[in-house]
Order: sequence, then structure tokens, then C-alpha cells
Amino acid sequence: MKFLFGVEAFCLACFVLLSQVSAKNSEDIRCKCICPPYREVEGQIYKQNVSLKDCNCLHVVEPMPVDGKDVEAYCLRCECKYEERSSGTIKVTIIIYLSILGLLLLYMVYLTLLEPMLKRRLFGHSQLIHSDDDVVGDQQPFANAHNVLSRSHSRPNMLNKVEHAQQRWRRQVQEQRKSVFDRHVVLS
Repeated sequence: MKFLFGVEAFCLACFVLLSQVSAKNSEDIRCKCICPPYREVEGQIYKQNVSLKDCNCLHVVEPMPVDGKDVEAYCLRCECKYEERSSGTIKVTIIIYLSILGLLLLYMVYLTLLEPMLKRRLFGHSQLIHSDDDVVGDQQPFANAHNVLSRSHSRPNMLNKVEHAQQRWRRQVQEQRKSVFDRHVVLS
């Protein structure tokens, strides 16, 4: 619970810090002009940080590749667009994405490292080894796992449901193995 509170506090602090940026950065606004080839001048893309009213070929295209009377003809062919983005929103999105990725990584570490240790404590190490070795006949290696899990009150309800579904699946697999290998009957 303390960990969850810490993550929420971290996200809130990041949001407050990023929302305090009220002035636009120079990278957040720009004018982009795409000029196609004109006579012997190759086509180019020009970008410059200017205001919306100055977003035209005369203010953005520097240095001008043509001289004199060709400037107007060249500029008529150029297509200029004013672009604006919110770097604060982008930063918040990235922080949320990385936080979720970090939580998933912590959950993976829990599943790979901590859960086997907890199961050993819960079931007993010798019981697990005995169950893995003794898969002969009608004995099912995980038959008592559901009973042990249902007795543990420390696990949340969702984990009990997942464990129950796993046990049901394991029983079905055991039944299919018994049918195929012992009775030589294929289930469809």
C-alpha cells in the first residue's frame, strides 16, 4: 500500500512540475515550408521558429535560393504550414508509459523470484519435489494445492481465482494424459 502511495505521489509531482511550464518553448511552435523543385533549384524543406502571422515563404525560406523576380514565383509553389505541439503533454505521456513499464517489470520480478519462494513456504519444499516425481496413476500432483490456497487468507480474491483456474486446467490436462496414454482414447 505504501508503494502504491509512493507511485501516485511521484506521478502527481511530475504532473505539477510539467504543468507549471506555461510559456511555449521555441521547439513547440514552428513554420514548415515544403518547396518543390524550381528550374535548377532542388526541392527542399525549410523549418523556422516564427509566429503564425509570419508563417510564409518570405519569412521562413532563408537563404532564398532564387533571385529577383523569381522569388514570387518560387514562393507561390511553396506550401507553408504552422505547427504547434505541447511538449508538456508529451512528457507526461512518456512518464506515465515508463511508470507502467516499471510496474510491469516489478511484477515480472515478483513472479520470477518471489512467488516461487512463497510457494515453497506455503506448500513445503519436500511436498513440491514429491509431487513432481510422483505423477504415476490416478494421483494428481496439484490436487491439494487448491485446498492450501483456499485456506490462506492473505491472498487477494483475484489471485485465488487465477490459482483455481490453473488447478482446473491442470486437472483437465491430467485427465487428457490419462485418456491418451492409459486408455488410448483421443479427446476431441
